Amino acid sequence: MTFATLRKSALAGALGLGLIGFGAANAQEAVQPGAAAAQGEAAPASAPATVQADPALWLVEDDDTKIYLFGTVHMLKPGIDWFAGPVKAAWDASDSAVFEVLPGDDQAATVATFQRLGTDQTGVKLRDRLEGEDRSQYEAALTSFGIPYPTFDSFEPWLATMNLSLLGFAKAGFDPNSGVESILQAKAKAAAKPMIGLETIEEQLGFLDSLPMTSQVKWLNETVDTLPDADEAMDEMVSDWAAGEPEKLAELLNEGMNDPVLRKAMLTQRNENWAKWIDHRLEQPGTVFLAVGSGHLAGADSVQDQLKRYGLNAVRVE
Repeated sequence: MTFATLRKSALAGALGLGLIGFGAANAQEAVQPGAAAAQGEAAPASAPATVQADPALWLVEDDDTKIYLFGTVHMLKPGIDWFAGPVKAAWDASDSAVFEVLPGDDQAATVATFQRLGTDQTGVKLRDRLEGEDRSQYEAALTSFGIPYPTFDSFEPWLATMNLSLLGFAKAGFDPNSGVESILQAKAKAAAKPMIGLETIEEQLGFLDSLPMTSQVKWLNETVDTLPDADEAMDEMVSDWAAGEPEKLAELLNEGMNDPVLRKAMLTQRNENWAKWIDHRLEQPGTVFLAVGSGHLAGADSVQDQLKRYGLNAVRVE
């Protein structure tokens, strides 16, 4: 596997496909204090210049229903102005908002779900699942964040992967509070716009928890390998997203996910489920703004591709 492919796979799994979107804060609450402290080690940055973005937007409609499809980025650096033009117009026209999952009101319950599903029940320490250089690189990654080696020993690999990814992006200046979902959900609450979740937190984490151990370990190793380049990789992804170039996003996010088990769990099965939801929702009148991870709306097996099975065509909104 080339380094470029490793980077794509780790980035897709970490952020672009959305399984971390709802957990960007909650996952770090679920770890030991060392990990939370590491997040604060990011170098302070001066106020960034505003970057004007024009991310892609699609529309699926029939006679009395419109459903806008918007690809999100779950963590962004401050200073990106994406809520304008067609995106703002579509949001303002929508009478409900749909997300992958809704934020839980009970933070303690959410953290407990992370810990319950992410704790290894076999008694095998995480580091003992890693061999040779993989273990050495993993321990070096922990050291780079000031995290003691035993901190994640009781975790299943997927939860360690999630936390290391989040910590890497946070250290590079990416903030979940600046992410698209955080902004839109705050706007929805302020406007009393109804919100719907396509999945529950339990379901989202269940996708990862159900992965075979070999796939989990492979994903962890790939993520560790690419942590030094997390900033560069994310900047590239955000640049493509902000320019409204889903073809480039597809290449960056999805094509590197070459583990078929991981790809099905994180991408194709969920896209199939959401396309079915959209088809059913068209039976009711109204205007809906549906926001999911940008990787789900790019490339082969995207939500748009799955909609074609129902005779539906998602049209790009310019």
